[in-house]
Amino acid sequence: MATHIMKTTIEIADDLFERTQRLAREQKTSFRALTEAGLRLVIAGKHLSKPAALPPLVTFDGSGPTDEFKQWNWDRIGDEIYRGRGA
Repeated sequence: MATHIMKTTIEIADDLFERTQRLAREQKTSFRALTEAGLRLVIAGKHLSKPAALPPLVTFDGSGPTDEFKQWNWDRIGDEIYRGRGA
């Protein structure tokens, strides 16, 4: 089975290029081989871990906000939740 090789130019961040070149030297392979392997992993979806099951939804007694918060909008409630926490 013949494989056609497409020559192309890509632009990547300098630090990623340098790290890939270093890894290629350490593994005694080429930049091209590492790049192709990475692309194959992404295309195959092997880089994705299966999402963990979500924890059960935390709810309270279902009566809604206390009287103190009933007239507040979500921005104000959020501000109150994070008050004093550096957010």
